[in-house]
Amino acid sequence: MEKKPTLTTTPSRSWLGVLLLISLATAQDADKKLSVSEARELKNPVAYTKKSISRGRGLYVAYACTGCHGSDGKSTVDVVANATDLTSPSSYKSGTTDGEMFRSIRDGQGSSMPSFKSQVHSDEDMWQMVNFIHSLWPESQRPPLQEDK
Repeated sequence: MEKKPTLTTTPSRSWLGVLLLISLATAQDADKKLSVSEARELKNPVAYTKKSISRGRGLYVAYACTGCHGSDGKSTVDVVANATDLTSPSSYKSGTTDGEMFRSIRDGQGSSMPSFKSQVHSDEDMWQMVNFIHSLWPESQRPPLQEDK
């Protein structure tokens, strides 16, 4: 009688090793901070819409950004003296491109602002927050508002 090949439900050790290496590499990439040049190249995949701004505002409050930047983004809160006034793009120390703002939220800014990468659940949520921050800017400096879809 001929023996038929069977599928095993237990992966081989070599297969488990490959999976482990891939997992570690992915985790290291996720932990890698963005460089300034990498951040400048990023484009916001979330359209600047009323819906996105509203979602970003909710996340801004949920992640306690108000504790340092204030509910209006003006950083008049007494807790942190060097928090950036989000309503004044000219005062941003780490850049005003979408990618640079994303980087500030994701990776933090040294001792003045912690990384929120572990608290914010997705890159999309960080992009929504970028859109909300844009809405705090003087109207002449905001991106054009797009229609909600």
